[in-house]
Amino acid sequence: MNYLNKKFIKLKAKPKRWLITGVAGFIGSNLLEALLASNQKVVGVDNFVTGFRSNLTLVKLNVSKKQWSNFTLIKGSISNIQICKKACQKIDYVLHQAAIGSVPRSIKNPIDTNNSNVTGFLNMIVAAKESKVKKFVYASSSSVYGDNLTLPKIEKNIGSALSPYAFTKQINETYSRLFSKIYGLECTGLRYFNVFGKNQNPNGDYAAVIPKWIIAMIQNKKITIYGDGNTTRDFCYIENVIQANILAATNSNQNNNSIYNVAVGNQISLNDLFLSIKKNLQINNIFYQKKPIYKSFRRGDIRHSLANIAKIKKELKYSPYQSFDTGICDLVPWYIKNQNSFL
Repeated sequence: MNYLNKKFIKLKAKPKRWLITGVAGFIGSNLLEALLASNQKVVGVDNFVTGFRSNLTLVKLNVSKKQWSNFTLIKGSISNIQICKKACQKIDYVLHQAAIGSVPRSIKNPIDTNNSNVTGFLNMIVAAKESKVKKFVYASSSSVYGDNLTLPKIEKNIGSALSPYAFTKQINETYSRLFSKIYGLECTGLRYFNVFGKNQNPNGDYAAVIPKWIIAMIQNKKITIYGDGNTTRDFCYIENVIQANILAATNSNQNNNSIYNVAVGNQISLNDLFLSIKKNLQINNIFYQKKPIYKSFRRGDIRHSLANIAKIKKELKYSPYQSFDTGICDLVPWYIKNQNSFL
């Protein structure tokens, strides 16, 4: 029995009250499903700007009626402090996932990104502090490493931000440190490295590369690669992110504030990603024959990314039991099955 399973057994024996912001989003909805399946009581906040009600419908289908009754949805924006205060009432653990993601989107519209990712974050951490929650866990990003080219990425060595999105995440980490030092609020920041998994929207200009490519290849459309295809990412399957959030919430920080890389610790190039998706589609009897189209690098993109995960493995007993290969193998059939939902 692994360490996380032991945590879930304890949680089932003594259910807690959790708050998930951005609950209808990709990561938020997956966290919701995992917690409800463990008989936890969950409050969710979403304004459905980047989240989807269909994600909540999928969660409802995958849990029991009794488990679903433990979920309360608050429709609203975290830019409204009253919504945040209402959501935090009688909450044990906050999993703050709400944000406007995407580097290109932040470059195009920095004001909206700041309103959600900075003002919204400040509202949430103030509300969490006032409600005396046990732990405030929040989504940070590997983008905080910015122009620091050293690999692998180690938590203490960040660089100058290369986009408004990255800068908002650096601000979040600074606020977290200050609230821990000044108010004693236990905070944990999770620097996600290119998370992928079910419920991830493949549509739109700012869609993540893996769902976008899977659906495009299912539909026999052309694939665009920005750069020469040798750009690398440390792709992390959603199951590993769920694990990190649960462990971060239920482990006490010795210094009230910690930050961890959440990844697998392995580099995958965009060219290899293309070939892997193609291979897994073929296993599922979909044969994609088109070659990718190469275009110029995008502004703000990091060339290479690789995480050192020694700290989270040591301090939280995190173990990324889903590799990139096993994640893609599980995910491709899910998108094949649910492809009509994204038409």
